[in-house]
Amino acid sequence: IRDRVDTQGERGLHYVVFHPDFATNGRFFVHWTDANDRSFIQEYTSEGQATVPRDSGRDILTIDHPKYWNHKGGWMGFGPDGMLYIAVGDGGGNSPGDPFGNGQRRTELLGNILRIDVDGDRPYAIPEDNPYAGSGQGRQPEIWAYGLRNPWRASFDAETGALWIGDVGQDTSEEINVIPAGEGGLNFGWSDMEGNECHLDPDCDVADHVLPVTTYGTRDEGCAITGGYVYRGAANPVLTGGYLFTDYCTGEIWGLDAATGLDTGQAEYSRLLRTDHLGVSLGEDEAGELYLVDFAGGIYRITATER
Repeated sequence: IRDRVDTQGERGLHYVVFHPDFATNGRFFVHWTDANDRSFIQEYTSEGQATVPRDSGRDILTIDHPKYWNHKGGWMGFGPDGMLYIAVGDGGGNSPGDPFGNGQRRTELLGNILRIDVDGDRPYAIPEDNPYAGSGQGRQPEIWAYGLRNPWRASFDAETGALWIGDVGQDTSEEINVIPAGEGGLNFGWSDMEGNECHLDPDCDVADHVLPVTTYGTRDEGCAITGGYVYRGAANPVLTGGYLFTDYCTGEIWGLDAATGLDTGQAEYSRLLRTDHLGVSLGEDEAGELYLVDFAGGIYRITATER
């Protein structure tokens, strides 16, 4: 699909995710953006061949991002419930942030975590327990959570089922947000809020929003958070239960205690490692071991020892 995908700015091939039963059904899903700022979620099926014909894909969902080339989001993942979750940015724009107010508009698919059933009706079904399924009022039934700016990387904790989200900040705060397993309808505040403070709405009620588990400075500590994973492997026990993440600009890898963040809604992070890599993604293998992917295309396994 190289000739269909535009790679200018924050466009591109954002993510590939395999169906939980890929070993038997060969199904996988891709998320990409074209030059007209449309994001496509498509399904392909491998029948054992090394290359799948590109015209064999079927369209699952198309999302228009009006006017701006940035904030596409991009991550996708299957939850423990078998549903497909899709992270979508707010549609872009820099000054002021979120000029269309999409972060708080549940009538749009932008600025949200979506949740759909790709094993149901074609092209997909709406899970009955989605917070706006059948609600009317123009609210999009695909929405699971909202109030996000650019959640380009996220992951499920293999032990608790919680969804951990790295949300890139505007002026002040890179955020880590978490959705406990099964809790739909959470509002993470953007663009009324950024981090723990009011943003476009100076009179916002903080109590109406779910605050991030932690934040760090957009200007002084990084520029774009790359959400990571809760470590559940066996090779590095010192990391067990830690949520590891990085920043695209600094290359530093940080960690926080996932149980504390999930239980209290707040957790302090600390630096685990300095690197020279521009981290665009973290990954997890079947054994729960973690990897760093950098902008140059390198893949590095993360290991740790007791100090």
